[in-house]
Amino acid sequence: MRFNLLGRVHVITDAGCVIPLKSSKATQLLVLLLLRRHEVVGAGVLIEELWADDPPRSAMTTLQTYVYHTRRLLEEQRVTSDERELVLTQPPGYFALIDEDELDVAVAERLIRAGGRLLEENRLEEALASLDAGLDLWRGPALSTVPCGRVLESNIAHLEELRLFGMQLRIDANWRLGRIGPMIPELRSLVISHPLNETLHAKLMGALCQMGRRAEALESYRNLRRILSDELGVDPTPEIQRMHMEILNGEQVLV
Repeated sequence: MRFNLLGRVHVITDAGCVIPLKSSKATQLLVLLLLRRHEVVGAGVLIEELWADDPPRSAMTTLQTYVYHTRRLLEEQRVTSDERELVLTQPPGYFALIDEDELDVAVAERLIRAGGRLLEENRLEEALASLDAGLDLWRGPALSTVPCGRVLESNIAHLEELRLFGMQLRIDANWRLGRIGPMIPELRSLVISHPLNETLHAKLMGALCQMGRRAEALESYRNLRRILSDELGVDPTPEIQRMHMEILNGEQVLV
């Protein structure tokens, strides 16, 4: 069994059947329990996720109803059984009983962390394989088919940070393996989606310079300087300004 949350939310059963989980508060509740699989999630947290600051007077009863519907759906789809429960009642709330390998989020976290450790040990090809495997689990924006309140929004932010962390590690691994040119399209995409991340801009500048594309590297610096000025009223860091001067002077650029 595998619960996939990194994209459209669905379950893959032991028999290989793909079961989409429809957009509903019951699915919203289940996803939150899965993401907090190591802890009992209090009823108050679940109510905050489902209704924010405007819970109905019957919030506790309605929450229990959603738990019932979630359990029934999982049983009907043969995801759970009498021998294998998933959503357990444990005061002061509920608990998801799931193995780490049954959740794509947990697998992705493990692979990316492992890739980082392998990179530190200079085992570059192994690091790259682990990072690729972890990042490939994203099939789109996390929880893309689930309504999200402010509690889940914080989880989504964490997952996006994890993905960016993994992508930066993969860039480092490829760089150290001398595979600089193929990284440029990915770096361009990343600076567009994370325009205030100066580290990514610096990597793009360095990659372009390494490939003999000095004019594009200088243009990348001008874009960064404009974005920072327009959005924050600041200049690039001294390190990036120094890199800019090295590119202007035709010196070797270190990133």
